[in-house]
Amino acid sequence: ADYVVTEAGFGADLGAEKFFDIKCRAAGLHPDAVVIVATIRALKMHGGVEAEDLGTENTEALLKGAENLARHIESVKKFGLPYVVAINKFAKDTENEVNALLNWCRENNHPVALADGWAKGGAGMKELADLVTEACKKENTFHQIYDVNDSIEDKITTIAKEIYGADGVEFTDEAKAKIALFKENGWDKMPVCMAKTPNSLTDDAKIKGRPSGFVIHVRDLNVSAGAGFVVAY
Repeated sequence: ADYVVTEAGFGADLGAEKFFDIKCRAAGLHPDAVVIVATIRALKMHGGVEAEDLGTENTEALLKGAENLARHIESVKKFGLPYVVAINKFAKDTENEVNALLNWCRENNHPVALADGWAKGGAGMKELADLVTEACKKENTFHQIYDVNDSIEDKITTIAKEIYGADGVEFTDEAKAKIALFKENGWDKMPVCMAKTPNSLTDDAKIKGRPSGFVIHVRDLNVSAGAGFVVAY
């Protein structure tokens, strides 16, 4: 095929980071571009709207929640890849909300397309497809964000600071003991798979938006020796 599209998973902080740092490293893949999927509903939630009120128009909350999208965009850029924002349109999204998010993207120089495939099929996705094929032609400097030979602590800290925006990481005594055990067995030179909530950039699912001044807490670790990575909980 001329183009292969893969869904890397939920959230640039989780799915994309794991795809780039684990899968691409293991398989020798070099992506050409990234599609960052955003929804009006999710951004309104990150702007403080409760789940039962997401069907009500609220451009103010939407633009406040766009800071969460901005963080994910910054994270993708750290891997050296061009990107396109796709607004995955829901039937209840209002014209004012869609235009507000389109304008926010354009004002901040983010390539963006309204993805209306649910209602319009292929015709509703053509603008996005055109932007993605353009992005794939651009030169890129794709790279992983940590050296696999770094210590487990350093790899986790790099992910927490660079991708989540954390100030640092705290390890429980149990986690520290596991790290020492893994080092003894030579399992410390593998990529790290972070097991964290997808609902927040922090490890607390209730904290929305783009928080700052927080710490990531690692309570335990496991080794998936066959898959070839260490899991941090």
